[in-house]
Amino acid sequence: MTTTIRHTLLLCAAAVMLAGCSIYRPYTRPEVSTDGLYGSDVAVSDTASIASMRWTELFTDPMLQALIREGLAGNTDLGIARLRVEEAEATLFSSRLAYLPSLSLTPQGGISSYDGAKTAKTYPLAAAAEWETDIFGKLTNAKRQAAAALEGSRAYSRAVQTQLIATIANSYYNLLMLDRQLDISRRTAVSWTEVVRTYEAKMKVGEATNAAVSQAKASKLSVEASVLTLQKQIRAQENSLSILLGSSPRRIERSTLSVQRFPEHLSVGIPLQLLERRPDMRQAEQSLAEAFYATNAARSAFYPNLRLSGSAGWTNNAGAAITNPGGWLLSAIASLTQPLFNRGQNIANLRAAQARQQEARLNFRQSLLKAGSEVNDALMQWQTADKRLTVAEQQIEALRTAVNSTRQLMEHSNSSTYLEVLTAQQALLQAELTEANDMFDKIQGVINLYHALGGGTE
Repeated sequence: MTTTIRHTLLLCAAAVMLAGCSIYRPYTRPEVSTDGLYGSDVAVSDTASIASMRWTELFTDPMLQALIREGLAGNTDLGIARLRVEEAEATLFSSRLAYLPSLSLTPQGGISSYDGAKTAKTYPLAAAAEWETDIFGKLTNAKRQAAAALEGSRAYSRAVQTQLIATIANSYYNLLMLDRQLDISRRTAVSWTEVVRTYEAKMKVGEATNAAVSQAKASKLSVEASVLTLQKQIRAQENSLSILLGSSPRRIERSTLSVQRFPEHLSVGIPLQLLERRPDMRQAEQSLAEAFYATNAARSAFYPNLRLSGSAGWTNNAGAAITNPGGWLLSAIASLTQPLFNRGQNIANLRAAQARQQEARLNFRQSLLKAGSEVNDALMQWQTADKRLTVAEQQIEALRTAVNSTRQLMEHSNSSTYLEVLTAQQALLQAELTEANDMFDKIQGVINLYHALGGGTE
């Protein structure tokens, strides 16, 4: 080893000791407080969580499972997310190869003649190598940043997957709710047809007025109009779900809302689990890690850059003399570049990197708060819908009794007017439609809670 190279390496070693180890320090998660993240009204007793269930265990409807599998295979957004993972893998592969020297082969050949002299032939056959040493962590931080970007891309792909599963499930159960409401409306329309016939018969014998018949017909037509509206909504929901599945619009095969079963007790686990379970939280943290390593890389730009290069080859052109046959040509160079003044570019880059790191930290914190809020909202949605269903069942039972009583009184006596029958029938229809909506709202609460806790990655 020459004296120059030895001195260069000693200088670099001394600089490393002065610089410390800050530019080599790996990323560590910042301290975050998760106390009360789900709200003061949510009791957290153990680490059990429905998010640990596979989506096939939560969504047991075989038809829904088939749709979810079709969506995971054909959804374009998920396909794009998976391609981004491949891009990040290629970037990480490139950053790992940066530790190796670059090699190039440069064979040349030439002929020349001056003033009619004998033609001279030259043939240098050379190979060159260049190696950038990683004394100050530039390559290490670039590799770690690429690794964080890869993990972030994978987390993003999982986030798209969990959102896709939740959206397909929501769309499917919304179809079941619309089907139930359509069935209720059709049955109500048939019931109103019978009421109209009864009023027409009573009007012939003078026991009902033309106004009563007209009012009954208007109510029947109103229900028939709602049937058409529901059919339109069903077709629109089927088309929207088909797009999610990556297919052209078609009829969606499905079961019924009444046969769906879900756990009666939903456990949420501890808030700290969100950092590991929710893909969007992992993505936010990997973005913070990327910014951390980008800041380290910006710091390393203030320290010297050591490059080793060399070449070896066979040539018959040694200086001004041309010999034939030729001989070996060897060279080695070590260069040390220490930035002194570059118009403040390094300082500006460091400040920008530090600002982006602080921004990523705030985004990470905000993502955690948003996750806790989503858990609380979903849990409250499920609990409220469950209580509303209990009330709705009692209300529907009472209204059915009222409808039957008023219709019997109308048919067999004059003590009940058409207005009483109309009011009771309309109230029953609205209560049954509301019950169907509450059933869907409860299921949607389960889906939203499962998604908010980070379920659906497997």
